[in-house]
Amino acid sequence: MVNLFKRAPRTPEPATPVPVPVTVTLIGKPGCHLCDDVRAVVERVAGETGAEVVELDLTAADFDEALREKYWEQIPVTLVNGTQHDFWRVDPDRLRKAIAAAVTAARRG
Repeated sequence: MVNLFKRAPRTPEPATPVPVPVTVTLIGKPGCHLCDDVRAVVERVAGETGAEVVELDLTAADFDEALREKYWEQIPVTLVNGTQHDFWRVDPDRLRKAIAAAVTAARRG
């Protein structure tokens, strides 16, 4: 007897890609109006992309002295996975592209 109701074999669902962690670091200081503007952009883009946001206070006693000297005139400074992305202002589209590039680079290994 032939089974007319035989189902075709199911193809397995593609594996869900493992999220790649991307960290956007904002280096600023209290009372910095540009830092407030950049924070709003970074938080919005991070919320869209799933990136983690870390904020560092350049005036903190435990902040690295060499980095303080390097970034003091550029705050706010943004880093994507530890690499300087921008300073003073952040363009949301450019930040999205940098986060996507960091994800691609991490997946390549």
